[in-house]
Amino acid sequence: MDKKNALRAGALAAGTTLMMLLMSSPALALTRDDGDDPGKGLSVVQTLGLYVVLPIILFVVIAGLVMVLDKSKIRVHKPTGARVKAKV
Repeated sequence: MDKKNALRAGALAAGTTLMMLLMSSPALALTRDDGDDPGKGLSVVQTLGLYVVLPIILFVVIAGLVMVLDKSKIRVHKPTGARVKAKV
């Protein structure tokens, strides 16, 4: 019975995907609009720098500023195993 449900779910997913692909219209990305003036494309290094390296650097800078400028003085230290007494 488990195989039958899996087969039914797979057929439904494949059918839905096929219908969506058949019913969708093309993106028309090749036709240029009036006033369209695309710039020069990015190289692989520029793309990786913009979408991978730059967000990581921004995350590190923001996290560092948050840690350095943290004004809270509440520090909770959990006792170590030697000093903890077990409740019976």
